[in-house]
Amino acid sequence: MDYRTESPAIIRDFLFYHETIKGHSKRTIDEYFLDLRTFFRFLKIHKKLRPDDIQFEEISIMDIDLDFVKSVTISDVYEYLAFLSRDRPKQHNSRYTDYGLSATTRARKIAVIRSYYKYLTLKTKQLDENPVADLDSPKIKKSLPRFLSLDESVKLLDNVSGANRERDFCILTIFLNCGLRISELAGLNLTDLRADSIRVLGKGNKERIVFINDACADAINDYLAARKSVAAVDRNALFLSARRTRISTSTIHSLVKKHLSAAGLDSAKYSSHKLRHTAATLMLNSGVDVRTLQELLGHEHLNTTQIYTHVENENLRDAAQRTPLSGYKKEDG
Repeated sequence: MDYRTESPAIIRDFLFYHETIKGHSKRTIDEYFLDLRTFFRFLKIHKKLRPDDIQFEEISIMDIDLDFVKSVTISDVYEYLAFLSRDRPKQHNSRYTDYGLSATTRARKIAVIRSYYKYLTLKTKQLDENPVADLDSPKIKKSLPRFLSLDESVKLLDNVSGANRERDFCILTIFLNCGLRISELAGLNLTDLRADSIRVLGKGNKERIVFINDACADAINDYLAARKSVAAVDRNALFLSARRTRISTSTIHSLVKKHLSAAGLDSAKYSSHKLRHTAATLMLNSGVDVRTLQELLGHEHLNTTQIYTHVENENLRDAAQRTPLSGYKKEDG
């Protein structure tokens, strides 16, 4: 799949902009392309512009032009939302799939459409008015992030063993202390290490410095000592796979699940991303303020970080018990 050859200029230029100017990753750009392709495929059906004998996934969007884009109304987009919620397969390659995408997935697809029309209206001035400016997104049920307790985190670290013990222990220690994303951790290079910090390349190729504590420093040093005996294929990659190449995110997912199970924790309930949640929650409960946490996690917006302020906070529980009226009981009579 290559959007540069499979999308018309009116879409391709938008994707170029996000890749070269906004600095979004290839994976993000590919998702934008797929979302827009699905949207315009639906519109061609909705406007009766495709032959009846062509299946949805075979509809070409190469003929989409500015006139077609201008013809889209907010009602068309709501029809598209209805299609996503009722008729869109959840798994395209399975004959047993359910139908109807989640509110979260639909909201992401709507965000791409909003961004696309905003680009055409404000950036390139190809549209005089934005037809989706007043578009509402599906209501998303907010859920609190799952996380390990302090005791569970210690239990996880205590039960790391196996041939790659130093590597896996180091990865888990950085997850639980620094709250890195899995892609950030997999992308770490030896040159990113400092005496008391790590240089992290986050979303949108944004760099940030994450300071490390003694536990992380010790884990890194122990791993580096073990790594010296490995003839690395990727010499700059910090974490190596069994094939001596840069470790993949899927391998990190697998090792996290393996060590969770070894520690007697529910590997179906927790994942590598839940370890990021764990780090954020433990820091917040230890007195780290939310704005500092925002910088540490690499969140662009504060409201992304503020979800952690809604989790159970032992400090708040303790404060409730310390109020002078906490022991008041109404006398009978």
